[in-house]
Amino acid sequence: MAMYAILKAINNILNAIKGIINAITGILKVIDGTIDAINGIINSIEGIIDVINDIINAIEGIINVINDIMNAIKGIINAMNSIFNAINGVFNSTN
Repeated sequence: MAMYAILKAINNILNAIKGIINAITGILKVIDGTIDAINGIINSIEGIIDVINDIINAIEGIINVINDIMNAIKGIINAMNSIFNAINGVFNSTN
C-alpha cells in the first residue's frame, strides 16, 4: 500500500510539472504572438516611411522641374534683353 501511495505521489508531482510546462508553453506562445504583432507594427511603420520618402522624392522632382522652368524663363528674358540691346544699338548708331 505504501508503494502505491509513493507512486501516486510521484504521478501527482509529474502531473504538476506537466501543468507548469504547459503554462510556460502558453506564456511563450503569448510572447511569440506579441513579438509577431510588434513586427507587424514595425513593418507598417517602415511602409509609411517608404511612402513619405516617395512623396519627398516626388516633391524634389517637382522642385527640379520648377527650377528648370525658371532657368528657361531666365534664358528667354536674357534673349529678349539681347534683342532689345541690339535694337537700341541700331537706333543709337543711326542717331
